[in-house]
Amino acid sequence: MASVIEQCHVGPPPGSAAELTLPLTYFDYVWLSFHRMRRILFYKFPVSKSNFVQTIAPNLKDSLSLALKHYIPLAGNVVCPLTSSGYPELRCVTGDSISVTFSETDIHFNCLIGNDLRNAKDFYHFVPQLAGPRHGSRVQLAPVLAIEVTLFPNHIISIGFTNYHVVGDGATIVGFVRAWALLNKFGRDEQLLANEFTPFYDRSVIKDPHGQAMSIWDEMKKNKLDMRDIVTPSDKVRGTFTITQDDIGKFKNLLLSRRPNLTHVTSFTVTCAYIWTCLIKSEAAIGEEIDENGVEFFVFAADWRARFNPPLPPTYFGNCVLAYIARTKHGDLAEKEGFIIAVELIGETIKKKMKDEESILNGEFSKELNTVDWNRTVSVICCRFWLGKTRKVRVRFYRQ
Repeated sequence: MASVIEQCHVGPPPGSAAELTLPLTYFDYVWLSFHRMRRILFYKFPVSKSNFVQTIAPNLKDSLSLALKHYIPLAGNVVCPLTSSGYPELRCVTGDSISVTFSETDIHFNCLIGNDLRNAKDFYHFVPQLAGPRHGSRVQLAPVLAIEVTLFPNHIISIGFTNYHVVGDGATIVGFVRAWALLNKFGRDEQLLANEFTPFYDRSVIKDPHGQAMSIWDEMKKNKLDMRDIVTPSDKVRGTFTITQDDIGKFKNLLLSRRPNLTHVTSFTVTCAYIWTCLIKSEAAIGEEIDENGVEFFVFAADWRARFNPPLPPTYFGNCVLAYIARTKHGDLAEKEGFIIAVELIGETIKKKMKDEESILNGEFSKELNTVDWNRTVSVICCRFWLGKTRKVRVRFYRQ
């Protein structure tokens, strides 16, 4: 468990231009009813509680405030009309802020950052829950970001983030986190944020010739939108499995020896195919009743900022990810050649979708999501990071 040291709210610095309203695009609307996103970063930082309270926490708050000066919407709310007229939007006004909790724990951090199987519920103590929506004048307002900083005395510090996906995708949130980290590390020098970390807010670059945003919202209004932060069920397990560069090389050699003309044989496709087929085959091994003709789905996301014509700025603030969906019969994946079939399916999906801008503009991509059986789906989030000169890729897979 984590015990609270301080509960506070942090907003942009006084006197800064702290008001901004952004309309939602069709990329944003599809996340309105989605569960909140939760992330935890762990830092090896052997600091005492007194140092944490007197130095670390104040510096984090000051640099966070300055980061919010540039990432203004994160301090605000998603605003949804309570009547049939009007459309949701992101809005930050003077006085808005995010909830920040500083806490400490006596739990040993190895049970969280090791590679062993861990209960998902063990992590919930270190990520905040977003406050419930509140009612304003004919609107409902839901906060989009909350942060919890936890001290594991003399060992590590964790920073947990909970955000409403509608405010932005992984590229947006990671950009904010990196901006905050730079400001905290280098004495709050705002010049460090030039270009690479300065958000681009112009929503007019997302073209909507078929009025998708309005159509998606009109469909959503038929059902009551629940804007509460619902905690993910706790009966889940997290595990870490390492696939080395050597392993990936062997996968590729195997594939190309059997299918020399196979395209898109990349580290991503072979890793995803291997995990997908392992999960499928494991179901039979534990005695689950499986329909061999039942359809299995593999869902992964692609950032479309650079793929539009013309491309969007890489610092575009908001959602700009497209779901790619590979599908086939269970029996295809469970058989001996299942791994090869999976690589081929994922590669073909990427090849087909990577330049298909028309399917985005006409709304086909959002309709395709409605065809997915999420109980028979493996989904993946991929993020890259560097340790020294070594590039590592962490891929998180989810199975219902």
